[in-house]
Amino acid sequence: MTIQVGDTIPSATLNIMTADGPSAITTDDIFKGKTVALFGLPGAFTPTCSAQHLPGFVANADALKPKGADSIVCLAV
Repeated sequence: MTIQVGDTIPSATLNIMTADGPSAITTDDIFKGKTVALFGLPGAFTPTCSAQHLPGFVANADALKPKGADSIVCLAV
């Protein structure tokens, strides 16, 4: 399934890492009523993803916010 700009993300439960360990969060909590810049990493916490993919989104966060992004979300496996 390819996600297009403006698509609604299906309802699902995901896990998010917190200070207390993994915690459940729904896609509605993340996306509903918001404009979100979503990107994925094929190998979470691998040297290439951590060093080359993720930093670009962190460095460009200030450029995405004025374009309407309420939040920037990384989906990793």
